Amino acid sequence: MPEGLYLDTSAVLRAVIETGTTPDVEEQIRRAEVLVTSRLSLVEAARVLVRLRLSSAIPERRLGDAEREIASVWARCDLWELTPAVCELAAHVAPGKGLRALDALHLATFVLARRRLAGLELLTVDERLREAAETS
Repeated sequence: MPEGLYLDTSAVLRAVIETGTTPDVEEQIRRAEVLVTSRLSLVEAARVLVRLRLSSAIPERRLGDAEREIASVWARCDLWELTPAVCELAAHVAPGKGLRALDALHLATFVLARRRLAGLELLTVDERLREAAETS
């Protein structure tokens, strides 16, 4: 089990909103000694909850529970800001991969965090982001 994990928004949302579908993700988050994420994750997660509320796809009570669980995960994280260094790296990271802007920001944050935290691993359920991280 890695001692440090960078949490991509997708992993947290999958673990909380689709509880039970990814027990390995839930376990990795629970057991990690250090959790890192980007401030971007907070925005992305909040917007997903807004969309789910507007669609009425999930009962409000369940969404409220999910919101609290997500906030609890973020509270455990070392939160990295979208600094000029992150943005500059995001513009050029993984040039051979077709990453979207938000994924590039996550990857850049992960790469910079990994330079400071030896052994940091990326936890994501986004296959494109995982592949890009393997080559960065």
